[in-house]
Amino acid sequence: MGTITVTNLGKAYKQYPTRWSRLIEWLDPRNKPRHTLKWVLKNINFTIQPGEAVGIIGINGAGKSTLLKMITGTTQPTTGSVHITGRVAALLELGMGFHPEFTGRQNAFMAGQLLGYTVEEIGALMPEIEAFAEIGDYIDQPVRVYSSGMQMRLAFSVATARRPDVLIVDEALSVGDAYFQHKSFDRIRTFRKQGTTLLIVSHDKQAIQSICDRAILLNAGHLAMEGDPETVMDYYNAMLADHQDQEVRQEVRGDGKVQTISGTGEATVTSIALVDESGRTLEVVDVGQPVRLCIEVTVHESIERLVLGYSIKDRLGQIIYGTNTHLKNQPILHAKAGDRYLFDIAFPANLGPGTYSIQTALVSTDTHLVNNYEWRDLALVFNVVNIKKPHFTGCAWIDPVIHISRL
Repeated sequence: MGTITVTNLGKAYKQYPTRWSRLIEWLDPRNKPRHTLKWVLKNINFTIQPGEAVGIIGINGAGKSTLLKMITGTTQPTTGSVHITGRVAALLELGMGFHPEFTGRQNAFMAGQLLGYTVEEIGALMPEIEAFAEIGDYIDQPVRVYSSGMQMRLAFSVATARRPDVLIVDEALSVGDAYFQHKSFDRIRTFRKQGTTLLIVSHDKQAIQSICDRAILLNAGHLAMEGDPETVMDYYNAMLADHQDQEVRQEVRGDGKVQTISGTGEATVTSIALVDESGRTLEVVDVGQPVRLCIEVTVHESIERLVLGYSIKDRLGQIIYGTNTHLKNQPILHAKAGDRYLFDIAFPANLGPGTYSIQTALVSTDTHLVNNYEWRDLALVFNVVNIKKPHFTGCAWIDPVIHISRL
């Protein structure tokens, strides 16, 4: 079983004021430093237990790829240490280690040997590698003629030809077609069930929340937050609008879940309820039942354009459906301080049985990145049960009419 232990890890690069400073530093018998240190990562500590899946998120430049390179040993840390047990397979920079003039097959043999396979073992695995990569006759063509998606297919197929104890994946899986991404994540899920420890870097919110047990947020080279994927992703989403001088806070709900609320405060949601057709508040909803989402909003400062958005999220925090009054061509213009609005949103609860939450957003356009007046995760939690419908599986009630005829 594989484990990863990261202790006080840090990485710094030397910066010299002039091109001659480095030479002077080398020649100076007093060993006087002529450089300053630029820290990319500092004081990173975490442990990944056997069989656990952990996702690393953060904006570009937060230090995610540098962290993975130090964990895999391709970059040496300035401070701290990394300890890994078990056989490791890593998929970092796309096609890293591939020689452009060699064929895909030749590169597969070289990459396999770097992973610790013998030539005989790689030869035995090649039919499976070819079948999973699905690049056809290109396997015997030089890698320089490959598209980025083809390189990813081959690299992933080689790295996962056998189940590793530890699998480390960078953003490479975001390259290529949707079909192979689904195929790759299916293999990763299978490995997880069999006990593989997973460390993955991705901007794909759904991938992190559906695969990972825990998420780590890096910000400006520091470990900013660590916790369950939904809570960390909600906080990360709030951080994306931090240029607006907004407030970001997290509160523990009565059910133990952590609610993230962010925004600049010009308008806020003052109440939210899910009700039936007669106006009775609901906590449990039948599949397909007509419901109304009633959201009261108070304006605290004048706003030229006010848009309400909402999303329905499943128990993992993945969005099932979302829309807003910008997309519905119903924005509120010239809202004044003290104005109050009731948004009465009617829809059938065509959802599968399970627990769901409502996320609300008060913005000026169709995104919170321009003006985030208030963003509220877990604004409301409700349950869906199946009382009257035939049994079905999935998160949506899409009842078909099936006609069968003899041919």
